[in-house]
Amino acid sequence: MLTPEQEAIIVLCHSVHSVAEISALLRVPLGVARVLVADLADEGLVRLHLPRLDQGQPDLNLLERVLSGLRRL
Repeated sequence: MLTPEQEAIIVLCHSVHSVAEISALLRVPLGVARVLVADLADEGLVRLHLPRLDQGQPDLNLLERVLSGLRRL
């Protein structure tokens, strides 16, 4: 049985979100969001994607989404 937070993460993950964004949107600490997402990934309920870095440069879109999530805190 899933917790309400896990169900919310599954709904959020219909589009790509960083763990920081999930943390901010659910108003849970980042460490809690990491554990919840990892548990869901272990059960095959969400897929994790690592950001691809082009020539060592960070993905600006990802950084903008993280900054946006942090501003919501």
